[in-house]
Amino acid sequence: MRHGRAFARRFAALALAAALPLLAGCTRHDYPQSTFQPRSEFASWVAGLNVMLIVWVIVIFALVQTLLLVAIVRFRARPGAPPPKPVHGHTLLEIAWTIAPAIVLALVAIPTVLIIFRTQGPPPRTDVHVKVVGHQWWWEYQYPELGVTTAGELHLPVGKTAVIDIESADVIHSFWFPAMGGKRDAVPNRTNRIWFTPDSLGEYFGQCVEFCGMSHANMRTRLFVETPEQFAAWVANQKLPPVGGTGAPDTTHAVAAAAAGGVATAQAATLPGGAGAPSGLAAKGRQIFAQSACIGCHTIQGVSAGIVGPNLTHFASRTSFAGALYERTDDNIAKWLQNPPERKPGSLMPNLGLTPDQITALVAYLQSLK
Repeated sequence: MRHGRAFARRFAALALAAALPLLAGCTRHDYPQSTFQPRSEFASWVAGLNVMLIVWVIVIFALVQTLLLVAIVRFRARPGAPPPKPVHGHTLLEIAWTIAPAIVLALVAIPTVLIIFRTQGPPPRTDVHVKVVGHQWWWEYQYPELGVTTAGELHLPVGKTAVIDIESADVIHSFWFPAMGGKRDAVPNRTNRIWFTPDSLGEYFGQCVEFCGMSHANMRTRLFVETPEQFAAWVANQKLPPVGGTGAPDTTHAVAAAAAGGVATAQAATLPGGAGAPSGLAAKGRQIFAQSACIGCHTIQGVSAGIVGPNLTHFASRTSFAGALYERTDDNIAKWLQNPPERKPGSLMPNLGLTPDQITALVAYLQSLK
């Protein structure tokens, strides 16, 4: 009886030790960057493969542990028992433990290779083409056929296949939206490709997953999956001059034009040049922007054409900035302009030594760029 209780305690301790790693891997089902919440066919294929492999691992683990426990109990040392008789070789056992790993590897390798070929193959069609460029430490999104360039936030229509070409402007990055599918490296002087079809409306979070410098963890991004009508309206607005630029878009007519006749017809909804020129504090901010080092790095339609930093033409149409690190609020923008390298270590945007009044004016101008 005493030996039985001791064995039970050891078994409980062993079970607890085995359960702790499993508990450490548990998380909320709605975690924003979970691969087990697929929102595209690509992500569903990968999630299905992961679940299948997890099942196989659990089955193999249970089998091995059961055999181990049986061996421990059956062949344990007993008081007064003679020494065990040595056995030289066991042909059947040796064949079994040679074949068993081969079967396990086949169960893992065959479905994995099939998914690799499926996800690496050509897309069934191209509804939306996006060029993604990784920078230290933010993502640039270009829609070549639509004439749109933005940063930090990717917009795609639901139910449409997006073909994404991925490049890098400096070092190796890795592009990943867990809800949409696998990772793809962004390599200098090379173009990699990924494609997927979003199947659910919503906002999804992404991340660079290749260490790329001091602010690697701050190189985030967001994806907005919209209805085709919402996407067309977004594109139409992006193609128009900003409110705080040289002309103001009549957004009501832009949305109506996009819904009625597609993106191209929405361009006709622009008011005469200069009608949307900023006034008051925003006008002062535009003057500061045009007379400072800002114009050498950033593009704002009608004001500057820099290509080092993110395109700011429609800055105020985004929900975040600085590589999707900060929410686009007056306070966050002001803190960023005060000292960018402090807010994002290693930032290429230097501390320009702006005064509080200049920062306030620039915030008003940037927040007018819709």
